[in-house]
Amino acid sequence: MSLLDRFKLDNQVAVVTGGGKGIGEGIAYGLADAGADVVVVSRTTDQIEQVADNIRAMGRNALAITADIMDYTRVHEVVAEVEAKMGRLDCWVNNAGGGDGVQRTFMELPEEQWNYQIDLNLKAVWSGAQAASKVMKERGSGTIVNISSILSHTAAPSNGPYTLSKTAVENFTQTLAAELAEFGIRVNAVAPGPIPTEVFVKFFEVEEKDLPELAVTLGVPLGRLGDPRDIAPAVVYLASDASSWMTGKTMTIAGGL
Repeated sequence: MSLLDRFKLDNQVAVVTGGGKGIGEGIAYGLADAGADVVVVSRTTDQIEQVADNIRAMGRNALAITADIMDYTRVHEVVAEVEAKMGRLDCWVNNAGGGDGVQRTFMELPEEQWNYQIDLNLKAVWSGAQAASKVMKERGSGTIVNISSILSHTAAPSNGPYTLSKTAVENFTQTLAAELAEFGIRVNAVAPGPIPTEVFVKFFEVEEKDLPELAVTLGVPLGRLGDPRDIAPAVVYLASDASSWMTGKTMTIAGGL
């Protein structure tokens, strides 16, 4: 097998949560481009149906499943549906997450927002990984990729619950990797830097014309904000045999930050 062949995902089935837009959409297209059949999961049916149609146009099989990934039972149902309709499950990408785009200190934080952030950014990662790994364990192989954030590596005033939950995701990645290694399941994470998703733009209260200047303000060494397509290659690497001796690690993709 050549070096480039090790990056191919032919005959594999990958699931991307939050795959209807932004980083998740970019990851879904990247996995399909590498040869995988892709299942996109989100609450937004119209968005994931469009992504699935686009993947089919690329010559891959695709499935759109409407689900709230904060619903533990529903996540396990999604895995069962993937197995029934796609025949296998090789890669699970825990991408769904985020915040409400509102700046708040911990002193100002309502309890319901704390619970929401933990459920969305941490509990959903656990439930997805648990459901997927039970299937992968039976086959003796599989990969799980968790999407963290560069903010997990530093203080983030006014965005604390998001940062804390993403920091926990990285520790969870390490622990889960240690627990699942004996079953041939690898678990890694990607920590994106600033990418202008809907929530990002709302949080920083900027318009599209302001984004180049924001990259300067944030001190991005490579001089630009990220694009969802910048994250997809890292996920393909972690899902493929090219990273077969890598587990429990987080890759930071952040323009040099």
